[in-house]
Amino acid sequence: MSIKKDKYFIGLANILARNSFGYSGPNPSVGAVVVKNNNVISFGATSKSGRPHAEVNALKVLSNNDKKNSTMYISLEPCSHYGKTPPCVNKIISSKIKRVVYSINDTDPRSSGKSFRILNSKKIQVKKNVLKNLSKLIYKDYFYTKTKKKPYVYGKLAISKDYYLKDKKNFYITNKKSLETTHILRSKVNCILTSSKTINEDNPKLSCRITGLEYASPKIAILDRNLKINKNSYLVKNAKNNKTFLFYNSIDYKKVKFLKSKKIITIHAPLYQNNLDFDFILKKLFKFEISSILVEGGKTLITSLLNNEFFNEFYLFISSKTLSKKGSAKISNIKRLLFNKFKYVKFNETFLDKDNLIHYY
Repeated sequence: MSIKKDKYFIGLANILARNSFGYSGPNPSVGAVVVKNNNVISFGATSKSGRPHAEVNALKVLSNNDKKNSTMYISLEPCSHYGKTPPCVNKIISSKIKRVVYSINDTDPRSSGKSFRILNSKKIQVKKNVLKNLSKLIYKDYFYTKTKKKPYVYGKLAISKDYYLKDKKNFYITNKKSLETTHILRSKVNCILTSSKTINEDNPKLSCRITGLEYASPKIAILDRNLKINKNSYLVKNAKNNKTFLFYNSIDYKKVKFLKSKKIITIHAPLYQNNLDFDFILKKLFKFEISSILVEGGKTLITSLLNNEFFNEFYLFISSKTLSKKGSAKISNIKRLLFNKFKYVKFNETFLDKDNLIHYY
């Protein structure tokens, strides 16, 4: 098959992978497409919580005759190790697929580079590195997590045109399209991290509430050094419905007992420079199979994490509104802070009506 067709079908596999971001953890989101006689006969993506894998989902709907002499396109090297499921290479070999094309090697040392050799040894044609540079971008957070053993961290902040974080009269600063984009960003991560201060002031839900993404609401992590969180806040009351972590550094056994009764996972964290040790928090969340985090907080939390270079990427929403005396919590140096911390900047000025979105990475 021509390289042009290989790129086309790998492109389809990449789209499937991207659509599963956020809920395939702890496994990477993978897409698989099965092609025969230049026609797509099946496709699959990694299921919720990472099982079954994309290759299995693509193969299970096909007859033995369909599989025979077909080609499978996969966005990431198929696994060759035993984990919570058997290796995907075994499934591919037993299916009698003739040819496998994948985009990029996995960085997991249990599989990295091994699948090529295993499949070749079974006389299956293998081609790799198709659209490799694109896949490097798609899997940047997964590769980072595997290497660093801690989650990839995104930041998000919404400000008015004159740099205020809050409108004294209205809850939302940005428009409907910006709010919907925030919900999409939430759906692409495993966990949203915020502070008890934000919860006490705004009582947010931090969920995905647009049609089609209700299932994708991430887990919640709360920073609450002195256990000041409001017991009647939405996130406390609904913790039983969504896994919630709370990190603290205080001696208030009664409050901890109450939070545990609400099914919140409470974790005592050490201090670093008079704040909760964020590196400790990231590594602890990684042990709970959290691979990506979106931080949604106020001025104190965002500037602290920026100054200490914890963000891998950042999304800044800028409203078309000017608040002036109606605004509070001004953060006039945010653009300078972001510009100094990140190498690349991308402006999106068209799809949010009059609002703007700046992506720093």
